[in-house]
Amino acid sequence: MRVSAPDGFASFILTPAAARVREEHPNVSIEIVTTTRRALQQRSDIDLEIVVGEPQVNRAETSQLCEYTFGLYASKSYLKRNVAPTDLTTLGQHPLIYFADTMLQVDALDMLQDFDVERQETISGSSTFVHVEATRAGAGIGLLAGYMATRHRELVRIMEDIVNISLSYWMVSRRDTLQRPEVATMVRALRAQVREMRTDLLG
Repeated sequence: MRVSAPDGFASFILTPAAARVREEHPNVSIEIVTTTRRALQQRSDIDLEIVVGEPQVNRAETSQLCEYTFGLYASKSYLKRNVAPTDLTTLGQHPLIYFADTMLQVDALDMLQDFDVERQETISGSSTFVHVEATRAGAGIGLLAGYMATRHRELVRIMEDIVNISLSYWMVSRRDTLQRPEVATMVRALRAQVREMRTDLLG
């Protein structure tokens, strides 16, 4: 079984769910493909896709899996060296760590345009783990998924009353694929995993 998902979801939600599936279906191999993109219009060889935002697809079943939040985070060391921003104007005076505009393939993740701030020179990457680690290293202020950021005690959330963005993960698959026992088990395992992580996902 092949499952594609954004890297943060794949690591913290999909992988534990896959372990549950393997307990019930020990003869099934599970291949996890990490990617952050729009849902595929052609199902190709992916059995189950996890995408950010409601997908627009033909000939496929879609289902919302969970909501999660994004916020602004900075390391304690960064805040010792810099005055924390209190509004969007002062936020623009700091390096913002996030996806580069040219790397974004998902409209729902194109959030910085809503801030109306000019980005300074900064560190960006196609992986959310790069964003987290750059923020932990004190390279600037990161726009991070809460369930990834709160795992690190050195990260402090800032401007929560101004920047509190809610997004959602969705599942996409062909109807006949969903009827396969191992895929149906994966769907149940994913739903169980997000229920257990609901507090973390909602920040």
